[in-house]
Amino acid sequence: MKTALIFGVSGQDGAYLSRLLLDKQYAVHGTSRDAARQPFARLETLGIRDRVTTHTLSTTDAAALRRLIDEVRPDEVYNLSGVSSVALSFADPALTRASIVEAQTLILETIRTQLPSARLYHSGSSECFGDRPFGTASDEETPLAPRSPYAEAKADAHRATIAYRERHGLHASSGIVFNHESPLRGETFVTKKIVAGAAAIAAGRAADKLHLGDLSASRDWGYAAEYVEAMWCMLQQDAPDDYVIATGESHTVEEFASAAFAELGLDAREHIVSDPSLLRRAELHYSRGNPSRARDILGWEARTKFHALVRLLAGAARLQ
Repeated sequence: MKTALIFGVSGQDGAYLSRLLLDKQYAVHGTSRDAARQPFARLETLGIRDRVTTHTLSTTDAAALRRLIDEVRPDEVYNLSGVSSVALSFADPALTRASIVEAQTLILETIRTQLPSARLYHSGSSECFGDRPFGTASDEETPLAPRSPYAEAKADAHRATIAYRERHGLHASSGIVFNHESPLRGETFVTKKIVAGAAAIAAGRAADKLHLGDLSASRDWGYAAEYVEAMWCMLQQDAPDDYVIATGESHTVEEFASAAFAELGLDAREHIVSDPSLLRRAELHYSRGNPSRARDILGWEARTKFHALVRLLAGAARLQ
């Protein structure tokens, strides 16, 4: 039986990855800053909480990290931890950098010195590419041009992963992950805000209007439960590498809102308000990925495209 260690097991991706690995008969360990008090609601939702061994850990505590690696002796390590909000990164850039760059560097160094046979996945971000020209698709060779403290930190963690792979021969890979959604998505993300707002309006539980920021912003949205499959596939390869994880399609926030409201029997034009006060600093206007390397080498391809994803999310919001 293989053993996997997931940093950031309480999040959306950590929950879906845990389920995938358990289905593959792994022993799964995961960390949280306070495992004793963390409810692990997403693991509970998937019905797997009692099958995941959880540990309290700050990923910037080098001594605790060494002890945990010695205790668990994982075959595979997945780093999904750290600040995940662009908005929060502007409010606290130091915390963002510590939770992403310092944590990834400590994980790399701990594996190098204590368990170099372990394979490591690092979860990168499409935010690293910055704002791209309309109609283009970013791949693994696209220059990094981060525009937020979050993106800068993710870019530096990505570079550190490459450096350890090339200098020390670690089996360390980065997934450059584009936006990926699910019913487990956090409340602060725009897709969750839209489907939850539409469901509440449809059920008469909320005011008639939903305020959103830039309706023309385009994103490449996929399904998180499928994206963790690509993460696992990376660590099954003979050689480590970096891969864009995306659908290859881009749609605007307005398109997403229109489709979500329509799924719930509403006309978005009657309910959506574009609110200038919700516009974010350094907001990316256009983002789309080119996942051809993942398709050609990993045999991975996104199956749930835009309209199916919106249908899935709207259906889950209706039930909630």
